[in-house]
Amino acid sequence: MTSEPTPRSSGEGPTVAVLDYGSGNLRSVVRAVERAGADVELTSDFATCLAADGLLVPGVGAFAACMAGLRAVKGDRLIGRRLAGGRPVLGICVGMQVLFGRGVEHGVEADGCDEWPGVVEKLQAPVVPHMGWNTVEVPEGSTLFAGIEDERFYFVHSYGVRDWRLVTNDRTRAPLVTWARTGAAEEGGDRFVAAVENGPLTATQFHPEKSGDAGAALLRNWVDSLRRAPRPTSPKEAR
Repeated sequence: MTSEPTPRSSGEGPTVAVLDYGSGNLRSVVRAVERAGADVELTSDFATCLAADGLLVPGVGAFAACMAGLRAVKGDRLIGRRLAGGRPVLGICVGMQVLFGRGVEHGVEADGCDEWPGVVEKLQAPVVPHMGWNTVEVPEGSTLFAGIEDERFYFVHSYGVRDWRLVTNDRTRAPLVTWARTGAAEEGGDRFVAAVENGPLTATQFHPEKSGDAGAALLRNWVDSLRRAPRPTSPKEAR
């Protein structure tokens, strides 16, 4: 079956599909993205998610369970299809973690979407989970954190990516990686990836929808970027 991915909108904002695959605080995410100026639909329909201006992949819980849910709705294929066409995707929390190569949790190892090389593993810190408000180390040139570089964001997780492994060798533009720590380095705080900006693929380990004004500003930055993103011009197969 073929269909033309034409963005549908009942308002003036970009269309965003929040992927419903059984994981994440979906209603709060939907409301937060709506407040950021998007026309949002919560759905697991492949064609609808392919057609939207932006796809948001939420996620809470165990890595392996989230990957099983994602594959059940062909979410891994959907993410790959969108990125192949330069179409924006935003992952949040475990929705960010599943974009990496694999996850190791409670002795269970599971393959991820492998959009970025790397392992999601338990944080090495005196206190886990890492829960609460924290600052982040934003790289120069960030669009996602424009105007909120010095703000605090809300984290709640025990696992993360502690080693960034993607090497571009200047063949392509290097992703912008934002870091955070579970605490002071001299007190055993662990450094981990807090966000990534990699062309159309963006992700945050923290929860923007729980991060007050700073999180709202970040989501507005992402929604505003959708207005400048390319849209499909030819029919694509939606399976």
